[in-house]
Amino acid sequence: IPMMQRKRRWIWSGSGKCSGHIGSKAAYMKKLILMGRSESGKTTLKQALLREKIQYCKTQYIHYDDLLIDTPGEYAQTHRLGYALALYAYEADVVGLLVAATESYTLFPPNITCMVNRDVIGIVTKINEPKANLPLARLWLRNAGCRDIFFVDSTTGEGVDGLLEYLNRPKKSEENATEKH
Repeated sequence: IPMMQRKRRWIWSGSGKCSGHIGSKAAYMKKLILMGRSESGKTTLKQALLREKIQYCKTQYIHYDDLLIDTPGEYAQTHRLGYALALYAYEADVVGLLVAATESYTLFPPNITCMVNRDVIGIVTKINEPKANLPLARLWLRNAGCRDIFFVDSTTGEGVDGLLEYLNRPKKSEENATEKH
């Protein structure tokens, strides 16, 4: 029985149209779920990744689409709602733990990433704020178990391209599968 191939997910070209190409290469974007405290910048990052106009919009429920899953901070902050995050994490290829560089504490306990059988990355937002503490945010995400950590400012776009590059990089298992054929 042949292996089923994953459905191609189209990336946002920024021109107002969906495209399957970046430059001359076909692109596949891994589906990302964003988790973090309220006002950590999840929705703003989603808007930056999709090249949408940046505007404040309080996320009241889980926004699920082909490329991103945006979750309300209350789901991460409330024990009973946290179960929904666990379920939605299985719908994503990558789990993104967000910490704003201005936060005074973290929600993520040490080694939490071992609870998920997906790639888990750390994303530090609000890196250009006056009270940003990048080393502390990095430490919290490292302690949580994140190997890859991205520093972004969604309003200026700084660091967003690096995150997109990571999400468009094929998984090692996908590279090996294409090499065998």
